[in-house]
Amino acid sequence: MSLAAGLVATVALPAYAFAPGSDQTRFGATESTKMSKTGEQSVSVAAQASTVSVARDGFTATTPEELAARAAAAAAAAAAEARRQQVAAQMTSYAASYSGPSVADYLASPSYPNFDLASVYNVALQYQGVPYVYGGATPAGFDCSGFVMYVYAQFGISLPHSAAGQGAAGTRISQADAQPGDLVIMSGHDGFYAGNGNILHAPYEGASVRVQPLWTSDYYIVRLGI
Repeated sequence: MSLAAGLVATVALPAYAFAPGSDQTRFGATESTKMSKTGEQSVSVAAQASTVSVARDGFTATTPEELAARAAAAAAAAAAEARRQQVAAQMTSYAASYSGPSVADYLASPSYPNFDLASVYNVALQYQGVPYVYGGATPAGFDCSGFVMYVYAQFGISLPHSAAGQGAAGTRISQADAQPGDLVIMSGHDGFYAGNGNILHAPYEGASVRVQPLWTSDYYIVRLGI
């Protein structure tokens, strides 16, 4: 009986009680361990890799202020082009509406060869009511310097079509010595002195040649012919 019990006990031993190495398939090397042992998972790095520098890509961005400035510049350019087209159309109409003598005609054959300030002023007064036209220099329309240029041309005096140029063409005198017919020169504008602190001029678009009080003290007087 004791022999039989021992046999039974021997048969009932669990699998782990067998001698180590008795189950070679259970503890054999797997494919992954084989690859690891042979070094096939190692990574090779070139020697020059240590000298390579890595930088972020550069980028730029437009700020709200820059966008606003671009929009303002585009609007200004569009306004300037619209103004250019308006002036061109106005000048075409202006040129077609007048067929009388021009500045060049008067310079070639002056209507008043004897020059004096009172006569200049009286001729200038005849053009009250002529509309302002940018670039105009005939009774169809005057701008400020075009008006002065046209009147003085009738006395044989040639002037540039520019307020600054007309100011440089004469001699400065004191305001106290100013007489009607002298030139009132200010920044970007001029006209005839009209006496008593007034100016006869072609003022601005939408207005006509008229006499009005001087609105600023920032001007000087120029006399031509001396």
